[in-house]
Amino acid sequence: MKGKEILDHLVHWSRVSWQRYRLVWLVILMGMVLLILPTGGEKEDQPKQETTQSAFDLEETEIRLSQALSKIRGAGEVTVVLTVANGPRQILAQDMDRKGEEGEEKTETVVLSRGSGSQETVTVQEVYPRYQGALLVCAGGDDPTVRLQLTQAVSALTGLGADKISISKGK
Repeated sequence: MKGKEILDHLVHWSRVSWQRYRLVWLVILMGMVLLILPTGGEKEDQPKQETTQSAFDLEETEIRLSQALSKIRGAGEVTVVLTVANGPRQILAQDMDRKGEEGEEKTETVVLSRGSGSQETVTVQEVYPRYQGALLVCAGGDDPTVRLQLTQAVSALTGLGADKISISKGK
């Protein structure tokens, strides 16, 4: 009978404990459930790579422009070659510190720390390259109407004047 008395005592204690400490027991049970649930697995913490580094791609621009210009009636397949004056560049945030009477200035580039030793600079503005000229080679390059349409399209997309765009008849 000793075992039955112990069991009855435990049942009574658990009922009293449940009535008094219901919220505490619920928190403990929820914690155990959360510990048992599977997580998403271990993923490596990879810093977010900036897309601004590869935002300008000259070859991709030429391909997209070729595809668009090839849809102009009478042009045929268009090959585009673009030249740029300089590459893309970024203007970084800088912190200026001036010393009192001496007028000394100290300039430092602003850097963000991302933890675990990784740092990145703060980009204020990205300057895309300026187009210098364009060459278009297409089957309809000898037709004045097609030449005008191609010149206007390339001028609108690149900002180049008509004197910087050369159109030739291809094979």
